[in-house]
Amino acid sequence: MGLDPPLQLLCAPQTPQLLISGEPNLAPAAMDPLDGFGSPRREEALADSRSGWTRFSSWLECVCVVTFDLELGQAIELVYPQDVKLTEKEKTSICYLSFPDSYSGCLGDTQFTFRLRQSVGRQSFKVDIYNRDAPATLQRETAHFFGYVYFRQVKDVSVKRGYFQKSLVLVSRLPYTHLFHSVLQIIAPEFFEKLEPFLEAVCNEIDQWPNPSPGQTLNLPVVGVVLQVIIPSKTDKPGGSPVKQITNESPLPAPTLLPTIHELDLFKCFQSVLIHLQMLWELMLLGEPLVVMAPSPTVCSETILALVSSISPLKFCCDFRPYFTIHDSEFREYTTRTQAPPNVVLGVTNPFFIKTFQNWPHIVRLGEIKMAGDLPKQVKVKKLSKLKTLDTKPGIYTAYKTFLHKDKILIKRLLKGIQRKRPSEAQSAILRRHLLELTQSFIIPLERYMASLMPLQRSVTPWKTPPQVRPFSQDEFISTLDHTGPQLTSMLRGDWMGLYRRFFRSPNFDGWYRQRHREMTQKLESLHLETICDADLMGWTKDKSEVEIVDLILKLREKLIKARRQQLQVKDEVLDKLDAFINSIVGSLPEDLQPVLNAR
Repeated sequence: MGLDPPLQLLCAPQTPQLLISGEPNLAPAAMDPLDGFGSPRREEALADSRSGWTRFSSWLECVCVVTFDLELGQAIELVYPQDVKLTEKEKTSICYLSFPDSYSGCLGDTQFTFRLRQSVGRQSFKVDIYNRDAPATLQRETAHFFGYVYFRQVKDVSVKRGYFQKSLVLVSRLPYTHLFHSVLQIIAPEFFEKLEPFLEAVCNEIDQWPNPSPGQTLNLPVVGVVLQVIIPSKTDKPGGSPVKQITNESPLPAPTLLPTIHELDLFKCFQSVLIHLQMLWELMLLGEPLVVMAPSPTVCSETILALVSSISPLKFCCDFRPYFTIHDSEFREYTTRTQAPPNVVLGVTNPFFIKTFQNWPHIVRLGEIKMAGDLPKQVKVKKLSKLKTLDTKPGIYTAYKTFLHKDKILIKRLLKGIQRKRPSEAQSAILRRHLLELTQSFIIPLERYMASLMPLQRSVTPWKTPPQVRPFSQDEFISTLDHTGPQLTSMLRGDWMGLYRRFFRSPNFDGWYRQRHREMTQKLESLHLETICDADLMGWTKDKSEVEIVDLILKLREKLIKARRQQLQVKDEVLDKLDAFINSIVGSLPEDLQPVLNAR
């Protein structure tokens, strides 16, 4: 028996289906991180009721000072805020990841980045308005922390070991690599002189910063310097020009404009592998297991972050560890030989890993940059069988064959730029533009096909369940490539179809598809709410029983709560109109029933 139309309109849509080679894949979708999240108003009220550090915690989880203790080894000396809840496992990981291993021989000051998995059982981070509005590549991590490290090792005769060794670490869920390392360059040298009181003052200053808000230009004061930053928004045009510096109307010093909060010097990161950039891009796109072995934590962490960013604006949905050590809690998980290597990208410095990772399919061994005349010497692609335990020479050890041909024009342009002493920033801009256009050429046909799966707006009516997004058929998509494929926007030739078919098996496709499907479903939910508000629901209630009216009220309320939890892009007046309708309907019911419905 069919549902009464106004009750049909409130039924939930079904789980998305994904067609693999023409057949539906009925595996359950991952839990939507938006489920269970309260309304923005309620969340703001909760935030206001919490103790201090509210603004601080929108930027950082905590600040740690890690030192070397003769009896304990690496140990956390200080944590701010002092009441931050880190598990013992997280503290241990931070300790080990905050020091370069003994093979790096880092003297003086060293900066690098790590990323660690948060402990099982920790209350997971709830997706917020920031993540709704931020680009996919800059969203807050929900299950990992980044650690931004400033490590100092200098000779000190007053210490038993003969060396002063200490790290200042900013722990955050935000992938703001350039911003946080810029902050460390300002505060760390002074911290090593003034210690705890200085650090407390810095944390109090960060607690005065405005919240990171996509699309906004913010002034962030820290130790007498004002950093002016632009927080990117997902509505920004990829590769667009940065916003110009805003005028300074406050009594603070003139701000220092940071050109980016997250981008790296790509040219510096890739200068010894420029001729293999196409291969590395494909390996990242496909989420292949890859290890980068480098002489220092700085080089390995920057290389990993540069590789992950190479497929932007597509989000890298596999695990990645910019700096990984044998003490890491996932060491056994990632180095087992009883199963295929996981989809993870690791940066290491310890030569011991050469033996450990011999069964991995792709290993990039970097050495110190050597020049061949004016040009940086390019590493060669080598067979995995040539990967030796000791004294392994720099190279890319893999049997991978690229689907697409190299872009020789790009390589010539970059090499000519080196000879002409073109600044690294300009070389990086050329690289970033090339990688962006390459990724866009690949993703635009997918976006175009996905948009064709969206039901027409006129099919959304108040008296029916919201229509569903049509299932994604790989075969149907492949059939569209002859007329709407990457060849329309890219000069690169090769087996694009083979690359797509391989991409369909990767975590990056799964992550992209689920995100797009969620956004389209929410758009349909928003349109459905608007059509409900425009319908004559009051007229419908006139000849309906009390039970039917109560059922309608409860289901409308459920829809309203869901809209606020998921922070649907619905105008406030639509939600307010639905609220007012519910209240007027409740007011028309018998007085003994009204308190029961108002209490729910």
